[in-house]
Amino acid sequence: MAFSPITDLIKWRLKSRMASIEKMKNEPHISQKRVLKNLLAHAENTVYGRKYRISGKMSYEEYQEAMPIVNYESLTPWIERTMKGEQNLLWDGPIQWFAKSSGTTNSKSKFIPVSHESLDDCHLSIGKDLLAIYTHQCPQSQLFDGLSLRLGGSSKINDHHNISYYGDLSAIMIQNLPFWAEWRSTPSNDIALLEDWEEKVEKISHQVINQNVTSLFGVPSWMLVLIRHVLSINGNESISSIWPNLELFCHGGVSFTPYSESFKKLLPNNCMFLETYNASEGFFAIQDRLGEPGMLLMLDHGVYYEFIPIIDFNGRTSKAINLEKVKTEIEYAVIISTNGGLWRYILGDTIRFISLNPYRIEVTGRTRHFINAFGEELVIENADRALITACKKTNSEILDYTAAPLFMKGKENGAHQWLIEFAIEPDNYQDFVTALDNELKKLNSDYEAKRYKNMILRLPIIIKAEPNTFHKWLKSKGKLGGQNKVPRLSNDRQLIEEILKFKLSKT
Repeated sequence: MAFSPITDLIKWRLKSRMASIEKMKNEPHISQKRVLKNLLAHAENTVYGRKYRISGKMSYEEYQEAMPIVNYESLTPWIERTMKGEQNLLWDGPIQWFAKSSGTTNSKSKFIPVSHESLDDCHLSIGKDLLAIYTHQCPQSQLFDGLSLRLGGSSKINDHHNISYYGDLSAIMIQNLPFWAEWRSTPSNDIALLEDWEEKVEKISHQVINQNVTSLFGVPSWMLVLIRHVLSINGNESISSIWPNLELFCHGGVSFTPYSESFKKLLPNNCMFLETYNASEGFFAIQDRLGEPGMLLMLDHGVYYEFIPIIDFNGRTSKAINLEKVKTEIEYAVIISTNGGLWRYILGDTIRFISLNPYRIEVTGRTRHFINAFGEELVIENADRALITACKKTNSEILDYTAAPLFMKGKENGAHQWLIEFAIEPDNYQDFVTALDNELKKLNSDYEAKRYKNMILRLPIIIKAEPNTFHKWLKSKGKLGGQNKVPRLSNDRQLIEEILKFKLSKT
């Protein structure tokens, strides 16, 4: 098969990256020790590092003893000072860019420092590794003969007193893409950087409908919105007739499980799916085996990892371990130190190792997103798997959902209330409830125990959301598009009560 010169050139450049990826896989602990040594050399030159007497010659144990575990709120004063122009506070190089991230269940945004090192050595470098891994496994790929459709957030870059700049990470990335990546991307920057999400979807749809799109990059929920809009304009039911050469969808940000069936129906049969684990704080893992579960943890790109078993997680007072002591089948909260100036920072995600040679992970949820109102310890992974089973058994599809506890009242036992927006409604709602409940029992013994004879928990209660309910709620928060997502599980009713105010119909 003949490829275009540009494809041959890009593949040749990417091929050279495979050697370093293999070395990282074969020498994971050496890679992490090298990263920590480099990070500490930077830390000792910062105000934050000097506060905790950090030295570039410290061992991991000494660093662990000296530097406290922190959350975003703890770093907020340091970040705010940096945004106002002070330098060498958290990192010993210039920081003018800040990635604005929702990242929490409340409406307050986080502003994550983005150094030149974190941008070049982490985000952009791992992006290249992703393409290297894909083309290595698919040598006949014609990915670069077409365009990559990137779907970022509301990407306006904001000027903070002419001193610093903030915006979605996607906007910062667009500003710093290598020329060849920008040349092979769509939509054009003027559209990609539009702030109004609905206007952007409309303009993207009209621009890409006649282009040769070969890959998609974005959050599944928002990519689904875009694809359906493209199809509505064209009048087709499958995207194959519009983008016949589409071969890859790189997704991340939320679990792909609730969306997998919808995409399999919409995209070409030979389209590959590749999961990524990236955030404003860093790019952490890539699915390195197409069609197989788990993502390869990237260990030599400026991020040092620590982990806390979720059963022992108590925020900043928890005891962390490094990569050398992790085990499979244990759920961990992730702690990171980065070349963006985050030091022993609680990322907020939970992961599980499915392999230790090499280190492969799966993301299981958030440290704050769970339901444990009755001792059931329901996590997002349980919810996603149970919902996909319920959908298969009732011929239904889900667009979005959130769930929260209904607390015991009088003689009435507790329950889980699920607010679900369906793309295709179940054949029978009671069958859906039964399938969901049975699968949760299979997946979670604590849930099963609380459901025993309805003594603590009743059957789940499903509320059918009217179309665009979650869209309207996100819009009201100014969080349409990109990495913004609906929190799946809450341990209280604050979030679900807020969303329930948007016109709903009860089943």
